[in-house]
Amino acid sequence: MNSNNILDEVFEKFFNNVKIFKDREVLRHDYLPDRLPHREEQIKRLGETVAPVLKDAKCSNIFIYGKTGTGKTAVTQYVLNHLEAKTKEFNAPIRFHFINCRLAGTEYRVFASLSQSIGVRVPFTGLSVGEVFDRFRAGLDSSKIIFIIVLDEIDALIKARGDILLYELTRINETLRNSKVSLIGISNDLRLKEFLDPRVLSSLGEEEIVFRPYDASELKNILFERVHLAFCDEALSEGALGLCAALAAAEHGDARRALDLLRVAGEVAERKDANIVVEEHVREAESRIEHNRVVEALRNLTLHSKLVILSVFHLGRANVHRAITGEIYEVYSELCEELGLTPLTQRRVSTLINELDAVGLLNARVISMGRYGRTKKIRLEVMRTLIRGVFTNDNRLGRLVKYEPKCLSKQASGRR
Repeated sequence: MNSNNILDEVFEKFFNNVKIFKDREVLRHDYLPDRLPHREEQIKRLGETVAPVLKDAKCSNIFIYGKTGTGKTAVTQYVLNHLEAKTKEFNAPIRFHFINCRLAGTEYRVFASLSQSIGVRVPFTGLSVGEVFDRFRAGLDSSKIIFIIVLDEIDALIKARGDILLYELTRINETLRNSKVSLIGISNDLRLKEFLDPRVLSSLGEEEIVFRPYDASELKNILFERVHLAFCDEALSEGALGLCAALAAAEHGDARRALDLLRVAGEVAERKDANIVVEEHVREAESRIEHNRVVEALRNLTLHSKLVILSVFHLGRANVHRAITGEIYEVYSELCEELGLTPLTQRRVSTLINELDAVGLLNARVISMGRYGRTKKIRLEVMRTLIRGVFTNDNRLGRLVKYEPKCLSKQASGRR
């Protein structure tokens, strides 16, 4: 059978398969349902915070904290969609703009996006950040509106670039005469304030909402709300539904993960020409998603976080399977030197190790050394082949995968 015939068979089989899905898009992250179960309290709090804008008053800045998949972005979109309907009813001069700071990546792109949202044209590159901000501020003041800015994943930008963006936006109302700005910041990291300058903290004056993770029964309810829209009748077993909820609850109560598991399990069953999604399909979906999740996480790390991972990788090659921070820092410093980079301080690298531990790429355990005190032992939490595969294809780091740090032989002899 030639390639064309193979593809014809694949596409026709997919097109004619009506046994599993009615609408798989209902299981995507960006689908916003009519109801958000188990988030009624947070919806009310956020609604009460933004309500003053309906009477032409600036609302308080508010920061929303919680792990990935706890409903932060969905609740914010849900509340602002309802607020938008009310602004049309009351003819209030209110505008909203969502920005994913991880995707934007720089202050320039954030300010450019804000500018374009109010009709101010800004080139893709070529201006200073200060010039773009000045154009945005001038355009905003002439618009005579209350502008609610939603900064999703703001922690990613602050960790990579500092808090200049927040500093400018928290002070902007001091220089506006005809418009007002309120901020909604969404962060996956509860420690965000630790990265902010005291001047930024004092001018934020924000309220806070913390989203706790969902438990297994709540995740099952969330999935059940979508099942009848997503799947054909009797195409999903009760066991598969419960397993998706249990697996996601075990991984920090992540609703996105639960939805991904359910959708991919359905696609696995569909490819196997099954009539019903069962637990075996969910297990296979978990294996596929885990592989893709780790690859994506490794690719999206900052440069210095990648170098920390590579340092632990090289220590593992030298049979140092549980390293201490000092050993990692020595290898990391040598890798920085190879790239012509200035190493971060050991304290900052220790913070990076904690962050990599939090996202599951490293395992950092504090171990008692008896009368010698306590120390942290660090090892990789992902397969070495994945690290090799991802970093070998990295233009900047590819050659470091096969590099043999000189300090390792010294560390090895020291351990003996």
